[in-house]
Amino acid sequence: MKVMKVVRIALTVAILLFIISPALPVLGQSFTGNALLFSRTKPAGSARIQALGGTQTSLGGDFSSAASNPAGLGFYTKSEFTLGLGVAGEDISTNYYGTTSSNQNSKFNIPSLSLVLHYGNNRETGFLGGSFAITFTRINDLNNSYRYRGTNNETSIIDFFVDDAYFQAPDDPAYLEAGNDGYYTLSGLAYNNYLVDAIYDDNGRFTGRYGSVLDTDIPIEGQPDEVRTIDQVESFRRSGRQYQWSFAYGANFSDKFYLGASLGLTTLRYSLELNFRESNFRYTRGDQTVDYNPLDYHSTTENIDIEGSGANFTIGAIYKPVNFVQLGVSLATPTWYSLTDNYTASQEANWNNFDYYDTPDDDSDDLRNIVSRFDSPTLSEYTLRTPMKVSAGATFIAKFGFITADVEFVNYGNSKYKDNTGNSDWYDSDNKNIKSTYTSVVNYRVGAEYRYNIFRARLGYNLMADPYRASSGVDRKIQSVSGGVGVRVKKFYTDLAVVSSKTENVRVPYSVDDIPEPRAIQDVKNMNYLLTLGFTF
Repeated sequence: MKVMKVVRIALTVAILLFIISPALPVLGQSFTGNALLFSRTKPAGSARIQALGGTQTSLGGDFSSAASNPAGLGFYTKSEFTLGLGVAGEDISTNYYGTTSSNQNSKFNIPSLSLVLHYGNNRETGFLGGSFAITFTRINDLNNSYRYRGTNNETSIIDFFVDDAYFQAPDDPAYLEAGNDGYYTLSGLAYNNYLVDAIYDDNGRFTGRYGSVLDTDIPIEGQPDEVRTIDQVESFRRSGRQYQWSFAYGANFSDKFYLGASLGLTTLRYSLELNFRESNFRYTRGDQTVDYNPLDYHSTTENIDIEGSGANFTIGAIYKPVNFVQLGVSLATPTWYSLTDNYTASQEANWNNFDYYDTPDDDSDDLRNIVSRFDSPTLSEYTLRTPMKVSAGATFIAKFGFITADVEFVNYGNSKYKDNTGNSDWYDSDNKNIKSTYTSVVNYRVGAEYRYNIFRARLGYNLMADPYRASSGVDRKIQSVSGGVGVRVKKFYTDLAVVSSKTENVRVPYSVDDIPEPRAIQDVKNMNYLLTLGFTF
């Protein structure tokens, strides 16, 4: 009866916390890219676990077990409340056509909050009690902002607009005009800004092709193809986070075998603003500059906001064959998300009084500044299933500390989209892209702790393997080195951790078949500082 009373109290607290918690803030980037972004979560939890490289499958005795291996809650001998504080820093160096740009950002965050309620008994064998935990954990930091520039003489985003216009309206250009569905595409905006135009034959019939006055085949009589050189700048501003409420229980059997299960309720908030700008169009033929300057600049801005919630389950076990060895396994089901996204876009073209209609005696129809946009969001509702994760770990305990290691298996190609009726046909191409782009990986973690009296010192290493099937010339594995210290007294403890991570990335702002992709190569470094305050009772 006492156990049930404790569980009832805990569930009441959990429901209240979930109800009164603030709405925690949950293109350009594709559905394929978002599937990985929302699935590739790093080890989360306390500063202690972070200092150990995220290693926790076989450890126990830490509230982080609620989300990773709930069997670890069976190690508790007291109840506790914890609060986590953190600062996340980011340093991104981007090389685009030989020009290097650097960006630094930092943000304060609350990585965790937890309540663990322990119940024990006086038995020496069999069921010795267990602990119920309610934890609130930041499982993914989506913040990422940078700006880069470069000079490109190979491609232009105009090439993408022209190519996409044919895809959107192969039979009738009127589909791209304002008031029709095609307007609500980037090529539709470009068409209405005169950046893209339909090509007609001498009889005024549409040829099925599109072009642009900014193409290298410019409309000046007698001139061959020229080399086009453009200054390009992209601003990428992404914000958001994923949090998980975990409601978990871990049981202790004879101080030898531990079992646990948890329900995870996730929230997701994500915002992305992209701005891509091209200016200073120059055309050359050989070593001569062509006198052709129709446009000062054009820029495209996209905004996407995604929010939603999901659920998952985790089960796990820890076994102690001898007192100084602990072996753990856990299985986390896929997270099933229900998501809503809102998309808006705008485009501006600042023409240099360009005589677009070739009427030199009448400048009233010359092109000047034109802005096209759709401010009413394009709404999409769908579901996302992220991959299952399987983990195994071992801990070796000595008099003055321990060494612990984990392996984790996850197949990022198993993410899948469906519409809100459960039908995946609409997202068939996205799901095929996910399978062909991502692969299964094994992630490795190792950590060690040294104990002296009330003091703790920790080191850790975490390797998250590259999830891409193709390398694209960059290594997108994430390597993290961590360390930390802690102090534990009778009713209180505090832990501090520092985690340094690095990875490589490639940003492709647009892509057109049979044309070289513009590639921004990035070196990304992250520094995370975490503090956990714990109170036992």
